[in-house]
Amino acid sequence: MTARREFLKTLSCAVFAPTFSWLRPGPGSPASRIPLAFSTLGCPAWEWSKILDFAQQHGFAAIELRGIKGDLDLPSNSLFAPGRIAQTKSEIRASGLKIANLGSSANLYYEEGAQRQKELDNARRFIDLASALEAPYVRVFGGKDKSDTSVAPSDAIKARVAAGLRELGAYAAPRNVTVIIESHDHFTSSATLKDVLHAAQSDHVALLWDAHHTFATSNEDPEFTVKQLGPWIRHTHLKDSTGSGEDRKYVLTGKGNVPIERQIKALQGIGYKGFYCFEWEKLWHPEIDDPEIAIADYARVVGQCLGNRQACGN
Repeated sequence: MTARREFLKTLSCAVFAPTFSWLRPGPGSPASRIPLAFSTLGCPAWEWSKILDFAQQHGFAAIELRGIKGDLDLPSNSLFAPGRIAQTKSEIRASGLKIANLGSSANLYYEEGAQRQKELDNARRFIDLASALEAPYVRVFGGKDKSDTSVAPSDAIKARVAAGLRELGAYAAPRNVTVIIESHDHFTSSATLKDVLHAAQSDHVALLWDAHHTFATSNEDPEFTVKQLGPWIRHTHLKDSTGSGEDRKYVLTGKGNVPIERQIKALQGIGYKGFYCFEWEKLWHPEIDDPEIAIADYARVVGQCLGNRQACGN
């Protein structure tokens, strides 16, 4: 409890208000919101209307789409069908929200063949949907075969992932979308990600920094990660956990040992302009706190503390 209290105190207006003051011209207006988002991975049972209402009521500026009611195949969802998508976009605008990112499940480590083509085609479907929704990013994975027990991906795997990113970047460019690889699976170390991003050689390829994974899996301090990968970071996933290794368990923000405050400061130090997105993995871990608790808690602990000194003293 002491650690959480200290976390709340240090995320104070004195530190963060200069960065976000321009976003707060008046209470209740969309522009007054700080750039927080949450992933729909955290609320797999919610209806579309509840997602929008909850985001609006708790001061979020955007949502990351990673499935609706547990259905991860967003391009096939009826909300985005040709006869419905205009209404969906109107509902998003009416809520004062943006779509921060679309989370695909595409993995790029596969060798040439039917499976690789399937993964690339799936990513293209998400890119097309992102373009239609005017969403800036589509997330993909480097991925890792279940039989691969190596600590880091081989040069051949890195080359395949880079080639896939380059191909998808070329497809995304004329659609005004950028493909972002998440720091996940085999691709959590800065060295590995730098190799892949350099090799991709595309202005429409960048990084989704899952700050939890680079810290918990690759044991990197956030300041180091941001120094190495900052030029590519376009979107983030933030979450807290306690324990270590396979025994890590997700906990409410500020109750664990992930240095979220330092992660935020490191991003601000490079002038990061994206969203601070909460990824609560409720779909994969049904035993963790319900989204009504965890997402609202994140908005209060991180969101309000970024621009409200009184909230930080709670």
